[in-house]
Amino acid sequence: MWSRLSYTFREMWASLRRNLTLTVAAIITASVSLLLFGLTLLIQRGFDNQLSQWSGGVELIVYVQNDASPEQIQVIRDALESQPNVIDVDRLQYLDVDASLAEAQRLFAGDPETLQLLTRENIPTQFKVVPTEESSSALLTQLSESFRTFPKVQAVAFPSKQIEVLETLRGFIGIRLLLITAFLLLSAVLLIWNTIRTAMFARRREIEVMKLVGATNWFIRVPFMLEGLLQGLIGGVLASGAMLLFNANWTSGVQAFPSESGFGAFVVTGGYPLWIVFWIILLGMLVGAIGSGTAASRFLDV
Repeated sequence: MWSRLSYTFREMWASLRRNLTLTVAAIITASVSLLLFGLTLLIQRGFDNQLSQWSGGVELIVYVQNDASPEQIQVIRDALESQPNVIDVDRLQYLDVDASLAEAQRLFAGDPETLQLLTRENIPTQFKVVPTEESSSALLTQLSESFRTFPKVQAVAFPSKQIEVLETLRGFIGIRLLLITAFLLLSAVLLIWNTIRTAMFARRREIEVMKLVGATNWFIRVPFMLEGLLQGLIGGVLASGAMLLFNANWTSGVQAFPSESGFGAFVVTGGYPLWIVFWIILLGMLVGAIGSGTAASRFLDV
């Protein structure tokens, strides 16, 4: 058993050294494509953070002062529910102090100064309003103006145009980056495929001898398949490191922006970048396995 494993890894290493130029090219291509894949997920997450407070069709938010009594909050709720021709009453949502604080921690992840100022004692609660299909921008504008005069209403947000721009940008950038990633991943598969093909042709006489002495097809294939798998794995590791470095630089850069810049929500923190690392490495290994597996099966009879 140990002798077979030793042979497999020795042959894999020898093949990598023989095709060093092609191997490096395949790894670089895989790294770039996987890095683009990771950055696409980060960018999409940033847009999701920015739009999270407007998710589910929310187009108007009524912010209520932290010290409002339950009776005052109920007055605002009743006033909102009395407008069934303008808002979808069934989808009216109220975020209390805990829910508002949790959302702020996500939205202002890139703005620590603002985040430090928001506490349980001063953060406003909020009503999230979803308009009906029949309501127009004029009606929503009129509604937002009327609620600004209510007692304990701190502000009313109605950035409909900004939401449309962000949603359009999210789709525009995301789709195009994913298409570029797909083409580069295909290039990586073809490069790994060509690397394995070249290696098998260079060792065709050895393969013939191995077959004559009774070696099985799988025994011959495994070193070549591991070679491609290793190329994809290295590409995934390099791409993951570059993605984490980019995210760290972006986060530190955004934290230096003015608080009113609006970029704070585009910072992605927590465990999500590590989740992306997992998918990058898994996808890299899959790319290597596909390229090497198809080549090892296709060109075994050389």
